[in-house]
Amino acid sequence: MKIVIPGGSGQVGAVVERAFTAAGHSVVVLSRNPRRPNEARWDGRTLGAWAGEIDGCDVVLNLAGRSVSCRYTPANLQEMMDSRVLSARVVGEAIARAERPPRVWLQASTATIYQHTFGAPNDEDGVIGGGESGVPAYWAYSVEIAKNWEREQAEANTPHTRKVALRSAMVMSPDRGGVFDYLAWMARLGLGGPVAGGHQYVSWIHAHDFVAALDHLTTHPDLTGPINLAAPNPLPQRDFMRTLRHAWGTPIGLPATRTMAALGAFALRSDTELLLKSRRVIPGRLPDTGFRFTYPHWDDAARDLVRRVRAGRES
Repeated sequence: MKIVIPGGSGQVGAVVERAFTAAGHSVVVLSRNPRRPNEARWDGRTLGAWAGEIDGCDVVLNLAGRSVSCRYTPANLQEMMDSRVLSARVVGEAIARAERPPRVWLQASTATIYQHTFGAPNDEDGVIGGGESGVPAYWAYSVEIAKNWEREQAEANTPHTRKVALRSAMVMSPDRGGVFDYLAWMARLGLGGPVAGGHQYVSWIHAHDFVAALDHLTTHPDLTGPINLAAPNPLPQRDFMRTLRHAWGTPIGLPATRTMAALGAFALRSDTELLLKSRRVIPGRLPDTGFRFTYPHWDDAARDLVRRVRAGRES
């Protein structure tokens, strides 16, 4: 297959590119700063020569969007919105104009679209967030970003291309610079204790299962619309980090209050929503179509990831 990945120069894109290339597929990455032969230049907003890569390809996997690891200032939130909505819009335009449109368009979305909850988990029929009480008002903007992101794909005029919105949890990979790298650093320093009590749920997916799920989605034409890419067993943050500390052999994890979390997030130029929102998300449609997770439980996934980091191997 030929797979085109807009916004594929980030950490998750590198994981996907590596896996699909190893499987014998041709992968083209659309990047603002192309440096390799298989990269084409685009700006994520306007049509250009890059659209020729989409014409005749088999799969488009759009991962474009500003990183959420930033301070949630009004300017950054607007850039997060624009980079997602405008890139999805122009990808849709390229597919609509293609003489040989791709058979499937996999569009990045996020599990953050669901409500902040400590109750029942959310599958694809779960409760969309944005109206919760007792949480910072600006959390609703993250939900609006996700809703607009998905709407842009859903409304694109691409009748010959199947469309899937990837409501992904955090992708756990041993690669440097990813979320697991950051969490592992905290755990190894003994800083990975419960945050604000640690009862908020953490949803996640091992990189191996993330790639396998993408492959599954390309070969199941009955799957359209939103799909949750999350392991079936989310767990509270205190248990999540305790398991990770055990995998590293770290005996302690210092707890953090909300105030301490806010100070730490400020120092790291990030936001406490990433730590405090309870994302209890499970897959519904993937298992229903025969997909089986290699790493359904965090203890097995954490041990594997730690082993790979220690061995210096990539997932």
